[in-house]
Amino acid sequence: MKFIDEVSIFVKAGDGGRGCVSFRREKFIPKGGPDGGDGGKGGDVVFLTTSRKRTLSQFRFKKILKAKNGEYGQGALKSGKKGENLIIEVPPGTLVFNAGSGELLQDCVNDGDSFIVAKGGLGGKGNKRFTTSTNRTPRYAQPGLPGESFTLNLELKLLADVGIIGYPNAGKSTLISRISSARPKVADYPFTTLTPNLGVVSPPGGEPFVVADIPGLIDGAHKGAGLGIKFLKHIERNRILLHLVDCTTIDLDDPLKSYNAINRELSGFSEKLAAKQQLVVLNKMDMPDTEKSASAFIAALNHKPVFKISAFTGRGVEELVNKLNQIINQPDSESFSLPSESDGLQDHYV
Repeated sequence: MKFIDEVSIFVKAGDGGRGCVSFRREKFIPKGGPDGGDGGKGGDVVFLTTSRKRTLSQFRFKKILKAKNGEYGQGALKSGKKGENLIIEVPPGTLVFNAGSGELLQDCVNDGDSFIVAKGGLGGKGNKRFTTSTNRTPRYAQPGLPGESFTLNLELKLLADVGIIGYPNAGKSTLISRISSARPKVADYPFTTLTPNLGVVSPPGGEPFVVADIPGLIDGAHKGAGLGIKFLKHIERNRILLHLVDCTTIDLDDPLKSYNAINRELSGFSEKLAAKQQLVVLNKMDMPDTEKSASAFIAALNHKPVFKISAFTGRGVEELVNKLNQIINQPDSESFSLPSESDGLQDHYV
């Protein structure tokens, strides 16, 4: 499925139904009087956050979305039926902007959250509503009011607890397939991964957490090189970053070359991104002569904590998962994935 994380759509709430002009007509009751009912309210357009959705691909071809109109009022004081609400399901992490003003209308974060983006028009009053002592036979009724309509820009920023960053072929996809049930494509050429992959990690004795494999980070990514500018935004909401370094590519003359290059791309995109907590991990330690490269890297990093693993063989992976679990479950950790119950909206879904 094509990964779509930005889209523009047009939404329109339902129009209110027209009020009815009617008079009571029964045998032996020659002057029954007005009995026109009110029109029904138009349906609202409601956004519902659901983890069932992963991308905005549903809007790839369907960009005009309309709720149902309210039905007309009828005689015998019968009100028109209310129009069905249109429930638009979006994945967690979706930002909803007013395309005209650029205003952020809603940040869809928690599973089950909903909000009304466009309100349906009120139904018109029937002629019974206009009866007075001086106007006993009103021959007019109100039309229904039009529903609100907007052009919206939707932008998806993936919500994950851990974002795996690093150069292409550092082993990000191999690692996520090792620690979760995700099965991304793995190959030995750059840009094997063209879309972010999400995996759920279930550490022993801890709550599951979500890991995202972010592709396309190379030199100049924040300026549009490679795929980086498309996916850098997805790292902004990750709680911590797992910086994966391919130990076989470390230059002994400049051990931190690739590590510093990735951090420059983060700084170039946003200061907030550059300030995120990082866990540095040296991968491919099963390859020959990597211990020397790892020692040079750790020394150049001033002996800060560094994990040494082999995502291919599984060496050190369990310890890494336990460390991630420990960091994520710290009391001051920020969370973007707290589930909440749906509000029970049972209308028309898209």
